[in-house]
Amino acid sequence: MLKKEMTKVEIEKELNSQGDYVRIDNITRLMKENIPTDIKRFLSLKLVEVYERRVMFADAAIMYEKLVEISVLRTDKINYLTKAAECYIKAGFFDRSDLAVKKAVSEATAIEKTKITNSIRDFYKSQAQIYENEKRRDRAAKTYEKMLTLNYSDAEKKEINQKLSGLYKNLGRIEQYIAIQKKI
Repeated sequence: MLKKEMTKVEIEKELNSQGDYVRIDNITRLMKENIPTDIKRFLSLKLVEVYERRVMFADAAIMYEKLVEISVLRTDKINYLTKAAECYIKAGFFDRSDLAVKKAVSEATAIEKTKITNSIRDFYKSQAQIYENEKRRDRAAKTYEKMLTLNYSDAEKKEINQKLSGLYKNLGRIEQYIAIQKKI
């Protein structure tokens, strides 16, 4: 059982002897206590690790956003917001991802803004490809549809439309398939 008097090493040792769901329970209980900020950050990162391993991406994203609240450094805030956006994309919550990206961009300098937007665009692309490889066609189609609303070049949009065309055909969405064939 975790106690608020424990050090990081003691907490780590205790957590290593527990299963993932017991870890989640114990960490969330301890975080409700009045604990130092460095311990709270440490526990939050441990919790994010478990959530990502258990494919609980929405919960991981929420924890990243809570990490932003307790972070002091601007670069940490930007990193956590970007990771939150990526987790929201994996969870399929594109609106929340957009909000996290907007917050990250508002914290960033001009050079960092382009890095953030490019990394998120690349992440969308890789995530859609992962969905295609896993034969999760509906998720891939939704991701590609979202990508069409982002700032991609005309050549990239044409490629996205071609991929969407194939997905719509495989999913039996004939109306969307015909509409997108007219675009191509």
